[in-house]
Amino acid sequence: MRDLAFIATMLLLLPLAVVRPFVGVLLWCWIAFMNPHRLVWGPAAEMPWAVAVMAATLLGCMLAGMPRRLDVNAVTMLVVALMACVTMTTWAALGPPELVWEKYESVMKVLFGLLVVGALLSDRWRIHALIWVMVLSLGYYGVRGGIFSLATGGNYRVWGPPQTMISDNNHLAAALLVTLPLMNYLRLQSAHQIVRVGLVAAMSLTLLAVLASYSRGALLGLVAVLGLLWLRGRNKLVTGVAVVLVAAGALAFMPPAWTERMVGIASYEQDESSTGRLVLWGISWRLALQRPLLGGGFTGPYNQAVVDTVEPGGPARAVHSIWFELLGEHGFPTFFVWLGLTLAGLWYATRLVGLARESPGLTWAGDLGRMAQLSIAAYLVSGSFLSLSYWDYYWTLLVVLGAAHSVAVPVAAPGWRMRAPAAGWRTA
Repeated sequence: MRDLAFIATMLLLLPLAVVRPFVGVLLWCWIAFMNPHRLVWGPAAEMPWAVAVMAATLLGCMLAGMPRRLDVNAVTMLVVALMACVTMTTWAALGPPELVWEKYESVMKVLFGLLVVGALLSDRWRIHALIWVMVLSLGYYGVRGGIFSLATGGNYRVWGPPQTMISDNNHLAAALLVTLPLMNYLRLQSAHQIVRVGLVAAMSLTLLAVLASYSRGALLGLVAVLGLLWLRGRNKLVTGVAVVLVAAGALAFMPPAWTERMVGIASYEQDESSTGRLVLWGISWRLALQRPLLGGGFTGPYNQAVVDTVEPGGPARAVHSIWFELLGEHGFPTFFVWLGLTLAGLWYATRLVGLARESPGLTWAGDLGRMAQLSIAAYLVSGSFLSLSYWDYYWTLLVVLGAAHSVAVPVAAPGWRMRAPAAGWRTA
C-alpha cells in the first residue's frame, strides 16, 4: 500500500514540475536528500525518480523559456570547473572502467542538477522554500532518530535510510549536524509561534539523534558548531548558558557505552579504527603525489591494484576523509577547485552577514549567512573523518549562498552596493 501511495503521489507531482519548473527543483531536492523511495517496498524503491523529476523540470524550463537570465557567481562557475576537472581525471583513471564511469555519471548528474537549481533560485522566497525542503528532508531522520533514542535510552545507534549516501551512522550524524543550523535559520525567520516551538523541538531531537549515532567525528563537529554558535551569538552569556545546559542534559542522558566510545578520541593512537584511517590517508596522499595532476581517478583508493602502486598489500577501501578522498582520486588541481567551492560559500556567507548589518531589510540574509557558516564548519570538521566529498546536500547549500548573495546585493544599502564586487552578476 505504501508503495502504491508513493507512486500515485509522484505521478501527480511530475506534471506539476512541467508546469512549474521550480516545483520540479524542490521535488528533485526532496528525492535526492530524503530518498523517500527507500522508505517504501516494491518497484517504487528502485525506480529512477530523480532522473524522471529532472527530465520533467527541464521540459518545463524549455516550454516556459526559463530561466530567462542565468545567475553566474563564483559557486556556479566552480561547479562548471569541477565538471571539467573530474571529466579529465576520469579519462585517465586507474580503476576498473565500469566502476569509474558509474561513479562519474552519478557525480555529473549531481553537478548538472546544481546548475539547474542555481538558475531557478531567483528570489528570496524560492531560497527560503528550498531551505525548508532541505530541513524537512533530513529533519525527518533527526526527529525520528531522536524519538528512537528516547524510547531506547540511547542504547542503540541511529542509522540513515538504506542504499543512500547517509545510510551509515557516521554519515547521518554529519548530515544532521549540517542541518541543525538551517533549522535555526527557519526558526529565526518564522512568524508563527507554533512553528518556532516545533523547530526547537525538532532541533532538540535531532541533537539527540546526532549523539545516539555514536559517531566520534560527529561529536567533534558538534563541539565546533556549539563553539561557533557561542562566538557568533549576540548575547554570549545567554547563548553560553543555553549551550552548556543543552549539552549537559544530552550527555547525562547517554548510557555508559556511549561515554566509553567517546573517550576513545583522546587515545586515538590505541584505537584500531583511528590508526586505520591514518594508513588510508597516507595511501591517498601518496596516490596524489604519484599522479599530482590526475590522481588515481574515481574509486582509485578502493581498488587493490591501484593501492598496490604506492603501498603493496595496503588496505583498499573508503578513505574516511573528504580531504584525502579528493586528493587521492583526482590530484591537486581538482582538489583546489573542490576546495574553492567551500571558500566561495564561506565568502558569500560572510558577505550576507555584512550586507544585513547595514541594511535592515536583509535580516533574513544575515541570519542565513551566520547559520550557513555553522553548517559549513560542521561539514568540514565531521567530514574530515568521513567519505562525503561528493555530497549533494552540502553543495546545494553553497549554491543557495551564491544565489542569496545575488538576490541581496541589489537591495542592499547604497554603500554596500557600491562596494559589492561582480561576484554575483546576472547575464542575459
